[in-house]
Amino acid sequence: MNIGVDIRCLMDPQRTGVGEYTFGLLDAVFKIDRENQYFLFYNSYQDISGILPRWDYQNVHYVSTKWPNIFLNFFLLLGFVKLDNLVIKKLFENCKLPSSRAHFVVTQWNQAEGKIENLEAWFSPNLNFTPLTSKTKFILTVHDLSFEFLPECYTAKQRLWHKLLRPKKQCERADLILTPSESTARDVVSAYDVDEKKVKVLYPGISALITQNTINKTQVRKKYNLPENFILFLGTIEPRKNVEAVVVAFQNTYTLTHLHTYTLVIAGARGWKNENVMRAIKEMPNVRYINYVAEEDKPALYRLASLFVYSSLYEGFGLPVLEAMACGTPVITSNRSSLPEVGGDAVCYVNPANVAELSRAMVRVLRDDELGIKNYELRIDRQREQVKKFDWGETAKEFLSVIKI
Repeated sequence: MNIGVDIRCLMDPQRTGVGEYTFGLLDAVFKIDRENQYFLFYNSYQDISGILPRWDYQNVHYVSTKWPNIFLNFFLLLGFVKLDNLVIKKLFENCKLPSSRAHFVVTQWNQAEGKIENLEAWFSPNLNFTPLTSKTKFILTVHDLSFEFLPECYTAKQRLWHKLLRPKKQCERADLILTPSESTARDVVSAYDVDEKKVKVLYPGISALITQNTINKTQVRKKYNLPENFILFLGTIEPRKNVEAVVVAFQNTYTLTHLHTYTLVIAGARGWKNENVMRAIKEMPNVRYINYVAEEDKPALYRLASLFVYSSLYEGFGLPVLEAMACGTPVITSNRSSLPEVGGDAVCYVNPANVAELSRAMVRVLRDDELGIKNYELRIDRQREQVKKFDWGETAKEFLSVIKI
């Protein structure tokens, strides 16, 4: 099949959960698939070749446009431009340039004039403006419906953006909807009244970078000036992540227990509507914000942490919880949405709206780990078994089997 893939979510140098999911899935698929042809579409007026991942496979081709995003989105919104037709048009243009990489690659797999007539399928790894012709099968990943259930966690501009995307219409148009969890699958079926038969759960995997053994913890500790004992939160600083509750819970416990030997470290890109959180971090002692952490530094950061806390209000999956477990770090997370699917019986759950419960959990988990080797080994064994359930290689095989619709 000729498959168009929207990789516009990989254009941000600070890759968040959607970007990690997209990269992990595509990387695993390209490693094992030599039959399908993939056409990766992105749009940027500037050169972003240093940001995009580079997959050097004979059946993976990059197709780009250089329109101002506001104009491209406007034309896509109104349906004046169809993405599948746009990709075909760009391929024709590239074929007119004998020295271009696109011409060389295209003629390798189609000797008939070095061009293709159509795309059989289009894969969008997240919601975006995606008008397609009726002949192209539409495969869509919906990561979560937080914008439907927690609109107060978004800015007015973001709420308008999601409204213009018309996610319900996209789900109705889609031939196949992929979700990262059973929780999100149920949400999509319930909220948008779509046929559950066309919704398929594809669990994300764990990055090889997270599980690698060649990690210089000393170098990372020095780079971020990390203390000896610290509790970690890692994620975008925005209301849905419930970071303020983590800060308050830590401070409520800090002066009353042995937590006075710990620092709370907040890591992650600044998102939106986070003024109160940033003010609390600045005003409270023993709480530090270290900003966005490079991907290559995350494994060491998790391993250096004494405890990872992720009391999000709602998650489509919650990749940081899986990453922390893979690094052997004890985890406290929310008992809501998809997070119990991720953590299984290997983590501690709390009601994210109950700050007192979160405070008690911090003390209990740290105390349990300090009580002796038996508790530590039991937790590590449970985490190791739970992490085995999430493998990009298996997800890629499943992806290839379900896209044959």
